[in-house]
Amino acid sequence: MSRVAKSPVVVPAGVEIKLDGNSVTVKGGKGTLSLNVHEKVAVNVEDGKVQCAVRNIDDAQAWALAGTTRALLNNMVVGVSKGFERKLELIGVGYRAKAAGKSLNLTLGFSHPVDYELPEGVTVETPSQTEIILRGADKQVLGQAAAKIRGFRPPEPYKGKGIRYSDEHVLRKEAKKK
Repeated sequence: MSRVAKSPVVVPAGVEIKLDGNSVTVKGGKGTLSLNVHEKVAVNVEDGKVQCAVRNIDDAQAWALAGTTRALLNNMVVGVSKGFERKLELIGVGYRAKAAGKSLNLTLGFSHPVDYELPEGVTVETPSQTEIILRGADKQVLGQAAAKIRGFRPPEPYKGKGIRYSDEHVLRKEAKKK
């Protein structure tokens, strides 16, 4: 049985949750997110708390789905109230980033510049030429955008050059000896 599903999601002030059949919509200051809930999971909203339960107690898959649904609902509530943030660092000579509206211009040592169009709901900020800060309400879309940007030039293990998350530690390898 999932212990995650048993704890309720506390809804802060300013966040509104609507249930419509198997669809849950969360609306807050940072935007609106929606989720289609599996038919084995029941979602109840009462007294500013969201509780996930299973329709059949003996179904192990339903408990796993209830725990996943609770985690997704919690991410939605946190996203529309506080928002999520992902920081990336560029390490390497000549590596630069520049935010231009809804796109990110990257110079990564290729023969051409890399222009990345951000998905809907994600904003970018570049405090310096080697720092990228992504912000958004949807945790999954934000993480996917950060992984896509990191994928243009992942950190390599010998010199550590590339794009990495700010909290990422890259294991360095020793160079070949004569």
